[in-house]
Amino acid sequence: MTVEDINTRAWKIYGQRQLARAYTPPVPDRMSWTSWQSDGPGAEILGDITGRRVLDIGSGAGHIAVHLVRAHGAHVTGIELSPTQHERAVTAHASVRGVDFAQGDVAEYLAGAEPFDAAYAIGTLGFIDPHRSLPALRDGLRPGAPLVLSLLHTDLHGRGPSVEVAPREQLILLRDDPPLPTRMWVLAPQVWEDLLTGYGFRVEAIDLLPHPDESTAVVQQLIRARRLPGRPKRISSRPRTTKAPTPHAAVGVGAILLGERGILLGRHRHGTLELPGGAVEAGESLEAAVTRELAEETGLVARPTDVRLLGTLVDHVDGVLRVTVGALVHAWRGEPATQPDESVGDWAWHPLDHLPDGLFVCSAQILTAWRPDLPIDHSPAHFTRFAPGPPVTTTAEAPA
Repeated sequence: MTVEDINTRAWKIYGQRQLARAYTPPVPDRMSWTSWQSDGPGAEILGDITGRRVLDIGSGAGHIAVHLVRAHGAHVTGIELSPTQHERAVTAHASVRGVDFAQGDVAEYLAGAEPFDAAYAIGTLGFIDPHRSLPALRDGLRPGAPLVLSLLHTDLHGRGPSVEVAPREQLILLRDDPPLPTRMWVLAPQVWEDLLTGYGFRVEAIDLLPHPDESTAVVQQLIRARRLPGRPKRISSRPRTTKAPTPHAAVGVGAILLGERGILLGRHRHGTLELPGGAVEAGESLEAAVTRELAEETGLVARPTDVRLLGTLVDHVDGVLRVTVGALVHAWRGEPATQPDESVGDWAWHPLDHLPDGLFVCSAQILTAWRPDLPIDHSPAHFTRFAPGPPVTTTAEAPA
C-alpha cells in the first residue's frame, strides 16, 4: 500500500469508530493548537480573519472550523481526506452558515479552488508528503496569507523528529481498540523551515509546545509562516537529500555592524534577512573572511584589525556539522549597497528594538550569542565564547 492509502485507511477506520459511538466533539470557546493546550496562542495568530476565506486542512469533525465562523466571523472551508471524518463534520454542522466541508485530497482540491486568505492544519499536515502539500498551498494562498501548522515533534515514546524528508510509522491510539498504524513526516523544525522557504513561504516563528504533564514526552511544534508575494517555487539555499552526506564541516562567518541606525541586514533572494557573511575560503583567516565577505556583499571596506571575533556556534544540518563564527566589526568605510551577482542585497539598518521577522537561522544565532537579551527565536546551537577583548567603539567613515 502507498503511504496515502495507509493513512486514508487509518483515518477512515477512526471516523467509522467515532460515528458508531455517535461522538461529536464540542465546539470550543477558544482555538487550541494541541489536544492539551489550556493557554498560549489561539486564533489570533491567524491575524484578523473576519470576513476572510480560511482553509482548515484535515478538518476532522469540523468543530474548530465552526468555532472560527462563530467567534471570529471567518468563512471556513474544511478539507478532509477521510470520508468518515467528512461525514462526521457534515452530520453535525451542515446547517452552520459560513462553513463548508469538502472531502478529498488537499492538493487536488486547491488546484481548482480560489486562493484562500489564510490556512491552518492542527496535527494533520504531517500525514501528507510536504513536496505535494507545500507547493499546492503556495498556489492556493493569496500573497501575504498566513499558514499556521501544528505538527508532531516528539511522540509519546520520546522519539524526536527526523532530519530526513521521509515518512515513518506512527500510531493512532484508540481507547478500546488496537492502535492504527499510519505514516507521518515527523521532521525537525529546521527541515520544515527549509521546505517552507523553498516553496515560497517566510517562516516567522517556530515554537515547541510540550505536554504540561512532565511524564508525557509528546511535544508539538507550532510553525507560523506567510506566503511570500509574487514568488514562484524556489530552491532552498541549502538543498536537502535523503542520502547520507560525506562527513565534513561547513565553516562560515557572520558579521555584526552596529551603527547609529541599528544593525545592518540584507535580504537573501530566498526571502530571509541576513547579516553579512559567508563561507571561509581555504587558507583564509576568520578576520579576513569577514572583511572579504563584507566587501563582496555590501561594498563596505574594513580591515581585519577592525574585526573582533565573538565565538563559535555549532549545530547540525542533515548530518553536516555547521560551524559559524560570529564577529563584531567596529569600523568600516562606505555605505552599504546591493552588489552585482550577490545573493543578498537590499541592505538596510534595523534598530535593535525593532528587529524584523524572517531572520536567517545563523544570523539569529549570532545576534543572540552577542546579545542574549534580544527577543529572537531560533533553533538551538552550541555557542563557545572567545576570550573577551577590550571594549570597542563602533565607527563608520564616509567613503574616501
